[in-house]
Amino acid sequence: MKKSLMAIAAAATLAVSVLAAPQAAEARGGRIAAGVAAGVIGGALLGGALAGPGYYGPGPGYYGGPAYVAAPDCYLQRQRFWDGYRWRVRRVQVCD
Repeated sequence: MKKSLMAIAAAATLAVSVLAAPQAAEARGGRIAAGVAAGVIGGALLGGALAGPGYYGPGPGYYGGPAYVAAPDCYLQRQRFWDGYRWRVRRVQVCD
């Protein structure tokens, strides 16, 4: 599948390059910006088509997402304490 998409993309690229006649670059009227934008969008679409979702993610035997588990309302809080010589700061977990 991926090889056939690559072949189709290569053929389409060659066909467009043969049909498109090169023109002199002009900075009037935003033509260059439109061409750059069209190239970026076309490259993004082609790259997305060739990437394909088939090779990423879990394999066979995957049965949905994780279950919801209610966690306690805990957070870390900085507390100052005297260690006998000086004031120090430590992080303590506080649960409600």
